[in-house]
Amino acid sequence: MNLKTPAHSLTTAELAAWLNLRPQTIRKRYSATGSYFGVVPKKGPNRLLLWPADSVEQLAGDA
Repeated sequence: MNLKTPAHSLTTAELAAWLNLRPQTIRKRYSATGSYFGVVPKKGPNRLLLWPADSVEQLAGDA
């Protein structure tokens, strides 16, 4: 699957939309393991998790 992703970081809600998941699913996995299947987010200044946009295609290909 070839997805065109933006060159910035994605919020958890945006990542969930790209992967066709609920944001809660991503947050739960992150809470348990510190990553979502190997993708580690950065914490934004407002405490939101910011996921690297270039990892979306990798995750979508694995799904």
